Amino acid sequence: MNILDRLYEAFVPQGRYMLYLDGLLLTLKITVLAVIIGMAIGVIVAIIKVSRKQNAIMGILARIGDLYTTVIRGTPVLLQLLIIYNLIFTSRSTSEVLVGAVCFGINSGAYIAEIVRAGIEAVDNGQAEAGRSLGFKQGETMRYIILPQAIKNILPALGNEFIVLIKETSVGSVIAITELTKAATLVGSRTYDILPPLFIAAAFYLVLVLILQKFQGKLERRMAQVD
Repeated sequence: MNILDRLYEAFVPQGRYMLYLDGLLLTLKITVLAVIIGMAIGVIVAIIKVSRKQNAIMGILARIGDLYTTVIRGTPVLLQLLIIYNLIFTSRSTSEVLVGAVCFGINSGAYIAEIVRAGIEAVDNGQAEAGRSLGFKQGETMRYIILPQAIKNILPALGNEFIVLIKETSVGSVIAITELTKAATLVGSRTYDILPPLFIAAAFYLVLVLILQKFQGKLERRMAQVD
């Protein structure tokens, strides 16, 4: 068979396209949950790190945050996934999707923490002084003045992190998550021709990333117009 026939065989017969679509839906579900978890962890850790000099308690929490980012960024996400799956979620009834979302969220949180920390530290100190002169407390200054400016500055880096996160979900197949890559390998096992399904999965990833890049570009232009 030529390449078109092989691609057709890997996509159409027996409703095989549904495997890809179901895998894509699962990939998006894991990614959205992981983004929520990662953003929550990242912002909290970043604020703790930049506030380490406030008091002894914040200093201790900041050291814990340093340890967290060092360990997560220094070990492969595949090992983290296996450790979390076998050490924390030991119940047979545990959802693999939940495990994947938690693992990828924890992993992404370490990178987002450093991105957000750099963005906060890039905001001019005069902004915090202006907030205090207006009567804002330190937490309110961070929430209403510093963080909005920091997020705007680090938007490209955050967008890149989310794109990387989508592609990282492909390792979820090791704990039996039938995401897009796993769906492609399942089709390959049925057709005894693995390359066409992998090319199809790669095309799905590419289209998804291009859509996200387009959205990111529009958002950046919109924020530039506000400036």
